[in-house]
Amino acid sequence: MSDERGGAEDQERPLENPDPDENTTKMMAVVPSETPDPAGTDPVADPDPGADPDPGADADAEAPTEAIPTVAIPTVSGGTPEPTEKADPEPSGDVDPGTPAGAATERPRWMKYAAVAGGVAAVGAILYTVDLVTSADRVPRGTTVAGVGIGGQSPAAAEEMLRAEVGPRVERPVPVRAGTTDASVVPAQAGVTIDWQATLDRVGDQPVNPFTRLASLFTTREIGVASTVDDAALSQAIAGVQGESDRAPREGDVVFDGAKVEPVAPEAGQNLRVDEAKDTFVDEWFLGGVVDLPVDVVEVTVTQSGVDAAIRDVAAPAAASDVVVTGKDGAAATLPRDQIGAVLSFVPDGEGGLSPQYNLEAAAEILAPQLASTETESKDAQISLASGSPQVVPSVTGEKVQWPRTLEPLPTLLVAPDARTTPAIYESAEPELTTEGAEALGIREVIGEYTTGGFSWASGVNIRLAASEIDDAIVKPGETFSLNGYTGPRGAAEGYIDSGIINYGRPDTAIGGGISQLATTLYNAAYFAGMDDVEHTEHSYYISRYPAAREATVFDGVIDLKFRNPADTGVVIQTIGTNSDITVRLWGTKTVDVQSVTGDRSNFTSPETITLPEGPDCVPSGGGQGFTVSDTRIITDAKTGAQISSNTRTVRYDPIPIVHCVSDEPEEKPSDDDERDQPRSRRGG
Repeated sequence: MSDERGGAEDQERPLENPDPDENTTKMMAVVPSETPDPAGTDPVADPDPGADPDPGADADAEAPTEAIPTVAIPTVSGGTPEPTEKADPEPSGDVDPGTPAGAATERPRWMKYAAVAGGVAAVGAILYTVDLVTSADRVPRGTTVAGVGIGGQSPAAAEEMLRAEVGPRVERPVPVRAGTTDASVVPAQAGVTIDWQATLDRVGDQPVNPFTRLASLFTTREIGVASTVDDAALSQAIAGVQGESDRAPREGDVVFDGAKVEPVAPEAGQNLRVDEAKDTFVDEWFLGGVVDLPVDVVEVTVTQSGVDAAIRDVAAPAAASDVVVTGKDGAAATLPRDQIGAVLSFVPDGEGGLSPQYNLEAAAEILAPQLASTETESKDAQISLASGSPQVVPSVTGEKVQWPRTLEPLPTLLVAPDARTTPAIYESAEPELTTEGAEALGIREVIGEYTTGGFSWASGVNIRLAASEIDDAIVKPGETFSLNGYTGPRGAAEGYIDSGIINYGRPDTAIGGGISQLATTLYNAAYFAGMDDVEHTEHSYYISRYPAAREATVFDGVIDLKFRNPADTGVVIQTIGTNSDITVRLWGTKTVDVQSVTGDRSNFTSPETITLPEGPDCVPSGGGQGFTVSDTRIITDAKTGAQISSNTRTVRYDPIPIVHCVSDEPEEKPSDDDERDQPRSRRGG
């Protein structure tokens, strides 16, 4: 072999390594040029591309002043070396996948990353497996119950911890808030306790997802508490909260304290949503904070601005000064500013504001007495019987202040900035019965009359007093007269005294006793005058001084006597009372005749005997038989004699009990003249 490289002989020599797959690679130093080659040629290429590089180059040759990077250039033994490529200014481990054969073969960077990632994944898989195996029988990491962390513990240890830390909470008050109302509820008292097994069942199994397991290292998972509920006890507890929380809306308003104006701020109402509140409490009582219970807000219709406007525009001016009403003869009535609240009030106007309301009747009640002396009262015409025959006493027309008309300008007066004065308006006041009306009643003669007697002194006092109250009473055509209605209350304040009555089946006494004798007398006078019987009640026992089945009892406010005038003419009642009897006459125009037919007595019953301790509550009685009897009233025309009507009334009288009052003194037999046994009902006077 020649020492000359590149000769023909050398080129024809077979390769020492005939296997093309076993080419060897040599490394050559490449010296970068300081100055780029303007022609684009490789600055480190051999000047003679046909010459082999000297593998035995002197190692001591002078080196460049800067470090010389090297790149691997693959060569084939015995072949001609390929020209070297231009080196990058900086070495790089990345090799373009499109690098042609013979370029550098250092591994790409992505392969390094892949190798690292694979190693990490392998380690992660090992750690995941270890973690999964070691925690298989534990509570998943990050698990909390009512804020208590139990992650990583065994179920038994977790339950023990929860019982110790969460269990006592059922006995502690839990603050609740219902809208604007704060209260508290003790779970145990509300029937709410902890279901431990159901609570632990919520924990679940260990998560298999590796990302979930990794996240559990940094996060928590609250699973809450499973509660057992006594619905009745919980309903009662929530109802207690509702009693405090529920309220109607308070509308904005304006009120007066004397002359001081007081605003009422509007406040919305609220209603607790009970069913939802129960669910909310069960879901949240264990969390440790305030449990907000749901409410429905009931909005107000009057706003604060509406209240302010009412004060500014109406209330404050109205209370600023008095209102004066001037009457006749220099008289004046004053509505004081400190009484403005009785006259002025406010109601919602439906648009957020307040509308003023003026109580003219209340204003008149304050003002009218101050001008009463300037008025004259009207008087009805009267039918006088003093002369023994009916005489018409003329009516009197009065003059009264017409307060509704007088007070029409009041709303304007109350906000007037200057003097607040207005004149009283007077009008004539006509009587209810004028002179002409009284003359037209046709009262000329007695049309019915009746007299009774035999009453006690005390009864006589009451009878004459009540008779004086109905004397001269006029019953117009078609009107109904009521004895109780006309006399009004008959008590001690009106001058009535204690006298005999029948009380629950036996004789007794009471204030106003004896009036039943007047009732019987009036009933018979109306009976024979042809008046219509509207309402009357017989005594429960028969009293010998009265006609059987044609008598009446009354009791203040309970039993009444009423009759109606069916005629076209009026009726005047006249009463004449003495110490021994009472007479009632009805005057009018006679148009009918009346006949009374009393039937025979039948169905007799005997009295029972009652013995009572002597004292004010025991009134002795000799007793009397009970029986049944009827009365028939026949009405005929006074002119023609033709029968108009015939009515029969049947009455059942109870026996009068024999009453003995036990004492050490001899027993007195009661007089039949005592009024104590008169009422028909269980009570009567």
